[in-house]
Amino acid sequence: MSHTFLSKKFSRARPALRLLVFDLDGTLIDSKQDLVMSVNAALRSLGREFLDAETVSSYVGQGSQVLIQRALGEGASPEEVARGLQFFLEYYRAHKLDHTILYPEVRKTLHRFSNGNRAGERFLAVLTNKPVRISREILEELELISLFRCVYGGNSFETKKPDPAGLRAILQETGVAPSDAMIVGDSDVDVLTGAAAGIWTCGVTYGFGKLELESNPPDVRVESLAELADVLESFSPQSASASR
Repeated sequence: MSHTFLSKKFSRARPALRLLVFDLDGTLIDSKQDLVMSVNAALRSLGREFLDAETVSSYVGQGSQVLIQRALGEGASPEEVARGLQFFLEYYRAHKLDHTILYPEVRKTLHRFSNGNRAGERFLAVLTNKPVRISREILEELELISLFRCVYGGNSFETKKPDPAGLRAILQETGVAPSDAMIVGDSDVDVLTGAAAGIWTCGVTYGFGKLELESNPPDVRVESLAELADVLESFSPQSASASR
């Protein structure tokens, strides 16, 4: 049974979205195990004890440095954080696809999105706080990179999500108005980023991020990307005619 949620504002607007911007970890890819193993490898290199998977995954979403800082705890020195971060990035790059897979139906649904909207062309993009080089390598090895107009990471701009700089750059690059764009992600960071940029927001419930549904609800909430595709396709003129 679907638990898709649409805000009244979104339902009334029925936007013909020309741009969909996706988060990566917890949204397109299930990278939890590889991230956990890489963080614990970094901790081991520093003589620290391992952390459980749920603790590590709760730290994901604000970039690699924050991930390592939180894993090491408040008592870690800047030098220790720097060493841990370097080890983590090198280890993760070598093991980034050991266990990582696409979430169910992601490949098929991205192709549905890329077929365009009722007004014509639709752009797809990725905006993640993961380093851009690793992000692009993952998408290349999963044979998805060609679907995206642009891919930006946490080191692509001076600031990371939830600062809207990355979204604003993508809007400018694609020439799409904020009212015709949406960000899709599994965490409150993505919803805050979209709100700051003035675009529509979609929260997915299957990832390992945390959505603040009471204090910061997304415009749309879905249990799979396929549900979002169904919603957008239901806004087409053909669907509207068939329902009358």
